[in-house]
Order: sequence, then C-alpha cells, then structure tokens
Amino acid sequence: MSRAASPQRAPLWRDRSFGTYWIAQSLSAAGDAFAYLAVPLLVLQATGSVAQMGLLTAVAGAASVVAGIFGGVLVDRYDRRTLMIVADLARLVLYAVVPLAWLAGPQVWLLFVVLPICEAAGMLFQVAAVTAVRNLVDSDRLTEANGRLQATFAAAAVLGPLLAGVVSARFGPAVAIAVNAASFALSAAGLRLVRLRRAQAADVAPVPRERPLAEFLAGARFLWRQPVLRALTVLLLVFIFLTYGFTDVLIYHVTHDLGGTERTVGTVLGLAALGTVAGALLVAPLRRRRGFGVTWIGAHAVCGFAVAGAGMATSVPAVTALTAVYLCCLSVSGICSMSLRQEITPDHLLGRVTSAFWSTHYALGPAGAAILTWTAGRYGVAAVAFVAGAGCLLVAVGGLFTPIRTAGAQPRLSPPAVPVGQAG
Repeated sequence: MSRAASPQRAPLWRDRSFGTYWIAQSLSAAGDAFAYLAVPLLVLQATGSVAQMGLLTAVAGAASVVAGIFGGVLVDRYDRRTLMIVADLARLVLYAVVPLAWLAGPQVWLLFVVLPICEAAGMLFQVAAVTAVRNLVDSDRLTEANGRLQATFAAAAVLGPLLAGVVSARFGPAVAIAVNAASFALSAAGLRLVRLRRAQAADVAPVPRERPLAEFLAGARFLWRQPVLRALTVLLLVFIFLTYGFTDVLIYHVTHDLGGTERTVGTVLGLAALGTVAGALLVAPLRRRRGFGVTWIGAHAVCGFAVAGAGMATSVPAVTALTAVYLCCLSVSGICSMSLRQEITPDHLLGRVTSAFWSTHYALGPAGAAILTWTAGRYGVAAVAFVAGAGCLLVAVGGLFTPIRTAGAQPRLSPPAVPVGQAG
C-alpha cells in the first residue's frame, strides 16, 4: 500500500482509528503480561520443575506454529478486525476457566489443554494485528506506528509483571490469570470501535480460493523469493530455537539460584521490560540513520552477550539490567523485520506472508524451549545461557554473509523475484 506523504497530516496520536486500536491493544498487552508471569509461576508452584515449565511452553508453541499455517489464510480471506475480536473472546473464556478450576486445587493438566488453544488463537490474533496496521496508517509511517504500538505494549509490560508479582504473591498466580482473561474483554470492546481502511486498488489482486495449504504456500513462495526475507527467516529459525525458553529459564534462575520470590520475579520482568520501551522508541531513528541491515545485525549481536550474561549473573540487579538490554535489542530487531514485511508485501498476501514467516521461524522454538529448560535443570543456568548466547552471536555473524547486510533503510515495493531494499 503506497500512499503519498503529506506535510499537513496530523500526528499519529490524533488519528482516531489508530488511537482506538492503540488503546485496545495496550489493554490486551497489559493483561498478557500477567499471564506471561503467572502461567510459569503456576506450574513451578505446583510441580517445582523447570522442565515442566519448558514442556508446557513447547506444547503451546507447537500449537501456535500449526495455527500460523492457517492463520494467514484466514486473515487474507476474512475481515481482520472480526477475526481479532473472535480471538479475544475465545481467550477470555478459556483463561477464565483456569482460576475457576484452581479453586478445587492445582490442575496442571488443564494448562496443557487451555494454553495451546489460547496460543493458537493468539497466533491468529497477531497475524491479523500485524496486517491491520497496514490498513490504519500510510506506508511511510509503518515503522513509526509499529514503534509506538510496541513502546506502549512494552510500557504495559513494565507495569504488568510488577502488578502480577504482587497479585501472585498476595492471592496466587491463578488470580493473575483471571486478570488476563478480563483484559481480553476490554480489547474486544475497543476493537469494535475501530474502522480499517480499504486497501488501494493497486494492492488488491483477488485470486481464486484454493486449499488452505496451497494458499499458505503462496505466502511461503513470496517469502522465499525475497532475498532479505528469506535470510531473515532462516536466521530467526536458529535464534528462536536458542531463546524461546529464555523466560522460563530466567524465572527459574531468579527463584531457584538467587532465592527470589514471585514478587522478585515480577519486579525483574517489569523493570526489564523498560528495555522493550527503549527499543521501540529507538528503532525508527536507528533504522533511518544506520539502515535495516546494520540495525538488525547489531541488535542480535548484543542479544547474544545479554543472554549469556543474564544466565551467569549472580545478583538480581545484574539479571534485571542484562535482561533489559536483551529485550531492548529484541524489540529493535523485531520491529525492523515486521516493518520490512509490511512495506514490501502486497496487501492481499500480507496475512499469508506473515503467517509463513512466523510459522517457519518459530518451527523449532518448542523443541528449543524443552531442550533449554531440561538442560538448565540438569547442568545449570549459567552453562546453558553461555551456549545460547554464543549461538545468538553466531546468528548475527551469519547475517553479515547474507543480503541482510546491505539492506537499506527504505526498502521499495517490488515483485517477488526482485531483491528488496539493497543499497545501490
């Protein structure tokens, strides 16, 4: 979608549709921050096992990957806003079941039923949410819009874990999950007020409906034919494998190795989320000045050092600071790649390309989480974090030998067979 820039345009925060969308997603993100902390704590409280935490993360992640295959097809076929509302309502009901069931005592088996379904609905929501931004703002403001959204989500993620830690310590993690359930009701109500723009004629190229797998493969083919997107997908496949279970390992490290409580974990994750805020605010100027390639590769290099350092740190403040650095760089790299996809993908393919991108690079994440947490319990967090951090650094080095290195700050919209965003 290519719209001409206008010097008279109002700031994004004064755009009513974008503002409503922004608020709705911020409320949902605040609730998600409760589950982000409460679910692992619930498992750790009931079983005392970091391996069980990793197994639940792996099962939920696998459901998310499978949902991603079909999520893009649904997003490109049906109304994006409606799909997001349906996904919110489904998660409202499912997460509400957990605290009710916990009244009769720990029901860990229920989490292995509820969480995978919620993650599948969440994947559908995220694919629709990413594509919806294209229908909210002009193409030259995508990086700014994504940065603002992610900065607000991160701000919610600062308060969320802090409050979740207090709630979990005072009332138990199950109550924190109930707060998350309520947040989806607020998000759905906000989305009802949002109106998305129609795609411009140049971006609309309706195609006959095929089987879902064939339509998914259409997005995968576009992804594979774009040199930068192809390289990003392969490298992120490795990066996600190494880091998908990092939060579980971090929680275990703080509680088991450093003697922290639920409130301590909430404080660590909440303060560390300030790094995500910083990354979201820095990404647009960094990309303008340094280009996509330098920004993305540099962010992943720093991620590697931060992961290794956080696992070997022997104090809570050090773990918090290094996790904040990790989340800052993760935010920068994630917003960069998201904006790139939005800029270069035709609107009628955006859902399928997004789902193909996520499904592929998350494919090894569940296995990575199970392996990372099991080895952390057996060999210690420090050794596992060092290996994972070294692997992340190798991902950054690998980027130097791909088209990512020469990708510019302003990629141009091009046909699938033409290299994207390369500096001339």
